[in-house]
Amino acid sequence: MKKFAERRSIRKYKAVPVSEKLIRSLAEEASRAATMGNMQLYSLVVTADPEVKLRLADAHHRQPMVLEAPVLLTFCADFNRFSRWCECRDAVPGYGNLVSFFNAATDTLLFAQAFCTLAEECGLGTCILGTTVDNPGMIIDILGLPRLVFPVLTVTVGYPDEAPQQTDRLPVEGILHENGYRDYSPEDIDRIYAAKESLPESRYFTELNGTDNLAQVFTRFRFTWKDNIAMSEKMVEALRKQGFLEKKFD
Repeated sequence: MKKFAERRSIRKYKAVPVSEKLIRSLAEEASRAATMGNMQLYSLVVTADPEVKLRLADAHHRQPMVLEAPVLLTFCADFNRFSRWCECRDAVPGYGNLVSFFNAATDTLLFAQAFCTLAEECGLGTCILGTTVDNPGMIIDILGLPRLVFPVLTVTVGYPDEAPQQTDRLPVEGILHENGYRDYSPEDIDRIYAAKESLPESRYFTELNGTDNLAQVFTRFRFTWKDNIAMSEKMVEALRKQGFLEKKFD
């Protein structure tokens, strides 16, 4: 069994199917993850059909692994199922609000992480696609997600056809706080980010983009204010469409 400390994202996969039985087994075991009020506020859409994957690829900026992976998983925050249960039992649900989305999204991420960890223990490779937050509306339409269901995370799954190097991580002292949050001094920041900034790939991207440092690569090119605002607007629009923002908050 692989140790979690050895995990890495896999973007190239063998042309070997992942069985429906294995996916079902992993989902069943992952459902033991912690959940808000034991409500299990998530659903998992499994896509293996090449035509559907092709349509989803547009929402994920045509990343090659979307089409090459045997299976594409869309983890969804889901208050629809629980609300339907309430309605069928003469109980009035009130979950078209932001806090309900937050609870369902938290449930979904816990379930998704458990699923990915279990999948990797079985020899599968996974890669999380950050593009889900960019085009939630497209994904909603393609998968036919009803009211109170929202795509939170997309993951490619398959048997690895590569063994990439692990990406760097910050030292643990950079993320741990004892008894309360202690803000970072400039000296703390220098120490915590020293190893990341000294990596050859960090220096390469800094030179390639003509910036003074790696932080400027992130703010000017990778995750810009303009792009974040545009994605935020699409996110709010999709949340409203799916019924999670029934009342406007001033």
